[in-house]
Amino acid sequence: MNWFTTEEIDNDTYVISEYRHWEETHCYLLIGSKRCLLIDTGLGICNIFDEVSRLTDKHVTAAATHIHWDHIGGHKYFPDFYAHGEELDWLDGKFPLTIETIREMVCDRCELPENYDINTYEFFQGKPAEILSDGDEIDIGGRVINVLHTPGHSPGHMCFWEKERGCLFTGDLVYLDTLLAYYPSTDPEAYLESLKKIAALNAEKIFPAHHSLNIDPAVITEMRDEFQKLKADGKLHHGSGTFDFGNWAVCL
Repeated sequence: MNWFTTEEIDNDTYVISEYRHWEETHCYLLIGSKRCLLIDTGLGICNIFDEVSRLTDKHVTAAATHIHWDHIGGHKYFPDFYAHGEELDWLDGKFPLTIETIREMVCDRCELPENYDINTYEFFQGKPAEILSDGDEIDIGGRVINVLHTPGHSPGHMCFWEKERGCLFTGDLVYLDTLLAYYPSTDPEAYLESLKKIAALNAEKIFPAHHSLNIDPAVITEMRDEFQKLKADGKLHHGSGTFDFGNWAVCL
Protein backbone atom coordinates (compact mmCIF):
# COMPACT_ATOMS: atom_id res chain seq x y z
CA MET A 1 0.00 0.00 0.00
CA ASN A 2 1.31 3.46 -0.91
CA TRP A 3 1.67 5.99 1.88
CA PHE A 4 0.30 8.84 -0.24
CA THR A 5 -2.96 9.04 -2.16
CA THR A 6 -2.96 11.64 -4.92
CA GLU A 7 -6.14 13.01 -6.47
CA GLU A 8 -6.67 15.62 -9.16
CA ILE A 9 -8.83 18.58 -8.18
CA ASP A 10 -8.48 20.16 -11.62
CA ASN A 11 -5.86 20.02 -14.36
CA ASP A 12 -3.35 22.10 -12.38
CA THR A 13 -4.30 21.42 -8.74
CA TYR A 14 -3.76 18.20 -6.80
CA VAL A 15 -4.36 16.96 -3.27
CA ILE A 16 -1.80 14.60 -1.76
CA SER A 17 -3.24 12.78 1.26
CA GLU A 18 -1.93 10.59 4.07
CA TYR A 19 -4.87 8.29 4.78
CA ARG A 20 -2.80 5.70 6.65
CA HIS A 21 -2.56 8.11 9.58
CA TRP A 22 -5.64 8.90 11.66
CA GLU A 23 -5.31 12.64 11.01
CA GLU A 24 -5.70 12.07 7.26
CA THR A 25 -3.55 15.06 6.42
CA HIS A 26 -4.02 16.75 3.04
CA CYS A 27 -1.38 18.74 1.16
CA TYR A 28 -2.24 20.77 -1.93
CA LEU A 29 -0.08 21.25 -5.01
CA LEU A 30 -0.98 24.33 -7.05
CA ILE A 31 0.76 24.45 -10.42
CA GLY A 32 1.32 27.84 -12.01
CA SER A 33 2.96 28.78 -15.29
CA LYS A 34 6.20 29.81 -13.55
CA ARG A 35 6.38 27.64 -10.43
CA CYS A 36 4.29 25.64 -7.98
CA LEU A 37 3.01 26.21 -4.47
CA LEU A 38 2.76 23.25 -2.12
CA ILE A 39 0.45 24.07 0.78
CA ASP A 40 1.71 21.93 3.69
CA THR A 41 4.04 18.96 3.33
CA GLY A 42 2.49 16.39 5.67
CA LEU A 43 3.98 14.25 8.40
CA GLY A 44 7.34 13.57 6.81
CA ILE A 45 7.12 9.81 7.33
CA CYS A 46 7.57 9.21 3.58
CA ASN A 47 9.10 11.40 0.90
CA ILE A 48 6.44 13.74 -0.50
CA PHE A 49 8.99 15.17 -2.94
CA ASP A 50 8.83 11.95 -4.95
CA GLU A 51 5.06 12.28 -5.16
CA VAL A 52 5.24 15.92 -6.23
CA SER A 53 7.91 15.11 -8.84
CA ARG A 54 5.48 12.76 -10.57
CA LEU A 55 3.09 15.69 -11.07
CA THR A 56 5.41 18.52 -12.09
CA ASP A 57 9.00 19.32 -13.00
CA LYS A 58 8.61 23.00 -12.08
CA HIS A 59 10.20 24.65 -9.08
CA VAL A 60 8.16 24.10 -5.90
CA THR A 61 7.78 26.55 -3.04
CA ALA A 62 6.32 25.07 0.15
CA ALA A 63 4.10 27.15 2.44
CA ALA A 64 2.86 25.80 5.75
CA THR A 65 -0.57 26.71 7.04
CA HIS A 66 1.14 26.47 10.44
CA ILE A 67 4.19 24.98 12.12
CA HIS A 68 2.84 21.70 13.47
CA TRP A 69 4.59 18.39 12.76
CA ASP A 70 1.80 17.05 10.54
CA HIS A 71 2.08 20.07 8.24
CA ILE A 72 5.85 20.60 7.95
CA GLY A 73 7.23 17.06 8.03
CA GLY A 74 8.15 17.15 4.35
CA HIS A 75 9.69 20.62 4.44
CA LYS A 76 13.12 19.00 4.57
CA TYR A 77 12.69 18.26 0.85
CA PHE A 78 11.81 21.88 -0.05
CA PRO A 79 14.47 24.41 0.99
CA ASP A 80 12.41 27.17 -0.63
CA PHE A 81 9.68 27.39 2.01
CA TYR A 82 7.58 30.16 3.53
CA ALA A 83 6.25 30.57 7.08
CA HIS A 84 4.42 33.17 9.16
CA GLY A 85 6.46 35.43 11.42
CA GLU A 86 4.50 34.48 14.55
CA GLU A 87 5.85 30.92 14.49
CA LEU A 88 9.50 31.36 13.56
CA ASP A 89 10.57 30.33 17.07
CA TRP A 90 8.95 26.93 16.50
CA LEU A 91 11.34 26.41 13.61
CA ASP A 92 14.26 27.27 15.87
CA GLY A 93 14.06 24.91 18.83
CA LYS A 94 11.22 26.51 20.76
CA PHE A 95 8.22 24.34 19.89
CA PRO A 96 6.23 23.76 23.13
CA LEU A 97 6.20 19.92 22.92
CA THR A 98 9.11 17.50 23.30
CA ILE A 99 10.22 15.29 20.42
CA GLU A 100 9.17 12.26 22.51
CA THR A 101 5.60 13.57 22.73
CA ILE A 102 5.57 14.39 19.03
CA ARG A 103 6.76 10.89 18.13
CA GLU A 104 3.98 9.36 20.24
CA MET A 105 1.41 11.44 18.37
CA VAL A 106 2.91 10.61 14.98
CA CYS A 107 2.69 6.86 15.51
CA ASP A 108 -0.69 6.93 17.30
CA ARG A 109 -3.41 5.15 15.25
CA CYS A 110 -1.07 4.97 12.29
CA GLU A 111 -0.25 2.19 9.86
CA LEU A 112 3.46 2.94 9.62
CA PRO A 113 5.44 1.71 6.62
CA GLU A 114 7.19 -1.62 7.12
CA ASN A 115 10.53 -1.27 8.95
CA TYR A 116 9.94 2.41 9.70
CA ASP A 117 11.72 3.41 12.93
CA ILE A 118 9.70 6.09 14.74
CA ASN A 119 12.77 6.92 16.85
CA THR A 120 14.33 8.48 13.76
CA TYR A 121 11.45 10.95 13.37
CA GLU A 122 12.50 14.57 13.78
CA PHE A 123 10.51 17.79 14.08
CA PHE A 124 11.55 19.95 11.12
CA GLN A 125 13.68 22.98 11.89
CA GLY A 126 14.90 25.59 9.44
CA LYS A 127 14.95 29.17 8.23
CA PRO A 128 12.25 30.16 5.74
CA ALA A 129 13.16 31.73 2.43
CA GLU A 130 10.38 34.25 3.01
CA ILE A 131 8.33 35.32 6.02
CA LEU A 132 4.66 35.77 5.21
CA SER A 133 2.22 38.29 6.63
CA ASP A 134 -1.49 38.91 6.29
CA GLY A 135 -2.34 40.33 2.88
CA ASP A 136 0.74 39.04 1.07
CA GLU A 137 0.32 37.63 -2.43
CA ILE A 138 2.09 34.59 -3.84
CA ASP A 139 2.23 34.78 -7.64
CA ILE A 140 3.07 31.43 -9.22
CA GLY A 141 2.34 32.50 -12.79
CA GLY A 142 -1.25 32.83 -13.93
CA ARG A 143 -2.41 32.15 -10.38
CA VAL A 144 -2.25 34.54 -7.43
CA ILE A 145 -2.70 33.15 -3.93
CA ASN A 146 -3.57 35.56 -1.10
CA VAL A 147 -2.22 34.98 2.39
CA LEU A 148 -4.69 35.35 5.26
CA HIS A 149 -3.40 35.37 8.81
CA THR A 150 -6.01 33.33 10.69
CA PRO A 151 -4.80 32.66 14.26
CA GLY A 152 -6.73 30.58 16.74
CA HIS A 153 -5.54 27.02 16.21
CA SER A 154 -2.00 28.40 16.34
CA PRO A 155 -0.51 31.92 16.55
CA GLY A 156 0.71 32.05 12.96
CA HIS A 157 -1.95 29.96 11.27
CA MET A 158 -2.67 30.97 7.68
CA CYS A 159 -5.37 30.22 5.14
CA PHE A 160 -4.63 30.60 1.44
CA TRP A 161 -7.24 32.24 -0.79
CA GLU A 162 -7.31 31.92 -4.56
CA LYS A 163 -9.97 34.52 -5.26
CA GLU A 164 -10.13 34.01 -9.02
CA ARG A 165 -11.23 30.40 -8.55
CA GLY A 166 -13.14 30.94 -5.32
CA CYS A 167 -10.94 28.37 -3.56
CA LEU A 168 -9.99 28.63 0.11
CA PHE A 169 -7.38 26.35 1.64
CA THR A 170 -8.30 26.33 5.32
CA GLY A 171 -5.57 24.35 7.06
CA ASP A 172 -6.66 23.43 10.58
CA LEU A 173 -9.06 26.35 10.96
CA VAL A 174 -11.93 24.53 9.24
CA TYR A 175 -12.45 20.80 8.70
CA LEU A 176 -15.10 18.20 9.50
CA ASP A 177 -14.10 16.62 12.80
CA THR A 178 -13.11 18.00 16.19
CA LEU A 179 -11.48 21.40 15.89
CA LEU A 180 -8.68 21.82 18.42
CA ALA A 181 -8.48 25.02 20.43
CA TYR A 182 -7.48 23.75 23.87
CA TYR A 183 -3.66 23.77 23.73
CA PRO A 184 -2.00 26.69 25.58
CA SER A 185 -0.77 27.95 22.18
CA THR A 186 -4.34 28.19 20.86
CA ASP A 187 -6.64 31.19 21.26
CA PRO A 188 -10.42 30.58 21.12
CA GLU A 189 -11.26 34.29 20.83
CA ALA A 190 -8.83 34.71 17.93
CA TYR A 191 -10.34 31.58 16.36
CA LEU A 192 -13.73 33.30 16.23
CA GLU A 193 -12.25 36.42 14.62
CA SER A 194 -10.55 34.25 12.00
CA LEU A 195 -13.82 32.49 11.22
CA LYS A 196 -15.47 35.89 10.76
CA LYS A 197 -12.67 36.89 8.42
CA ILE A 198 -12.94 33.90 6.10
CA ALA A 199 -16.75 33.82 6.22
CA ALA A 200 -16.72 37.26 4.58
CA LEU A 201 -14.93 35.82 1.54
CA ASN A 202 -17.94 33.75 0.41
CA ALA A 203 -15.65 31.00 -0.86
CA GLU A 204 -17.13 28.64 -3.44
CA LYS A 205 -14.87 25.71 -2.53
CA ILE A 206 -12.97 24.95 0.65
CA PHE A 207 -10.09 22.55 1.00
CA PRO A 208 -9.17 21.49 4.57
CA ALA A 209 -5.95 20.01 5.90
CA HIS A 210 -7.66 16.95 7.41
CA HIS A 211 -10.40 14.36 6.88
CA SER A 212 -13.30 14.78 4.45
CA LEU A 213 -12.66 16.71 1.25
CA ASN A 214 -16.38 17.04 0.61
CA ILE A 215 -17.28 20.14 2.59
CA ASP A 216 -20.10 22.59 2.00
CA PRO A 217 -18.64 26.13 2.26
CA ALA A 218 -21.68 27.03 4.38
CA VAL A 219 -20.01 25.24 7.28
CA ILE A 220 -17.77 28.29 7.73
CA THR A 221 -20.69 30.56 8.63
CA GLU A 222 -22.14 27.77 10.78
CA MET A 223 -18.87 27.54 12.72
CA ARG A 224 -18.69 31.32 13.05
CA ASP A 225 -22.23 31.47 14.42
CA GLU A 226 -21.70 28.63 16.89
CA PHE A 227 -18.46 30.19 18.14
CA GLN A 228 -20.34 33.47 18.62
CA LYS A 229 -22.98 31.67 20.67
CA LEU A 230 -20.28 30.06 22.80
CA LYS A 231 -18.81 33.50 23.40
CA ALA A 232 -22.20 34.95 24.32
CA ASP A 233 -22.68 32.09 26.81
CA GLY A 234 -19.28 32.72 28.37
CA LYS A 235 -17.88 29.40 27.14
CA LEU A 236 -15.37 30.48 24.50
CA HIS A 237 -12.30 29.85 26.62
CA HIS A 238 -9.85 27.12 27.47
CA GLY A 239 -11.21 24.38 29.72
CA SER A 240 -14.89 24.85 28.92
CA GLY A 241 -15.14 21.43 27.27
CA THR A 242 -15.97 19.84 23.93
CA PHE A 243 -19.03 20.98 22.03
CA ASP A 244 -20.59 18.78 19.33
CA PHE A 245 -22.47 20.29 16.40
CA GLY A 246 -23.13 17.18 14.34
CA ASN A 247 -20.56 16.79 11.60
CA TRP A 248 -18.01 18.87 13.50
CA ALA A 249 -17.11 19.74 17.09
CA VAL A 250 -14.70 21.99 18.93
CA CYS A 251 -12.54 21.14 21.92
CA LEU A 252 -11.81 24.13 24.11
